[in-house]
Amino acid sequence: MTHRKWSKAVTIALESPDEWVVIDTTQAASWALIEDWPLEEATALDRALSICADVISGKRTPEDARLAFIDAVKEAKIPMKEE
Repeated sequence: MTHRKWSKAVTIALESPDEWVVIDTTQAASWALIEDWPLEEATALDRALSICADVISGKRTPEDARLAFIDAVKEAKIPMKEE
């Protein structure tokens, strides 16, 4: 379940403005949120982490994680490529 590809990948510039990273699984999103996120405490970040955990344990869908991740990206003002 954790490695199931999302319906649509989310491409963000996490490290630097010209360094794009493609996030396409809940596992990858969780790692990005935990390891590389510019914010320490934020509402959408906490919600996204919680939803990712629910997806990994089978309680929610990967699409829920994808949408929560996008909310966290917007909250942190991380550049994102619109697909």
